[in-house]
Amino acid sequence: QVQLVESGGGLVQPGGSLRLSCAASGIIFSIYTFDWYRQAPGNQRELVATITSSSSTNYADSVKGRFIISRENADNTVYLQMSSLKPEDTAVYYCRSRLAVTSYWGQGTQVTVSS
Repeated sequence: QVQLVESGGGLVQPGGSLRLSCAASGIIFSIYTFDWYRQAPGNQRELVATITSSSSTNYADSVKGRFIISRENADNTVYLQMSSLKPEDTAVYYCRSRLAVTSYWGQGTQVTVSS
């Protein structure tokens, strides 16, 4: 059974930092590409960052220079380090793993940026 479990969300002040984690099980972690998505109330889910099996990364323009995606194959975990957070970063953040036409989603973790 495949599971992706996100953690690390919470309430943070503008300008603060958070690190999200996505722990995967039931897959051969090292061969999957991972994405972080987010969805704010009333908005569509948007792609935030991607890391491939070879650790190539890509970011949405809105988070470039502030967010860093990384992976630790030994721990079957993907991370999203978020810095200089803004109120507009408030959303539920989701982890997705994908390989060819197969993909799996986590349940999401809430990030709220507010003073």
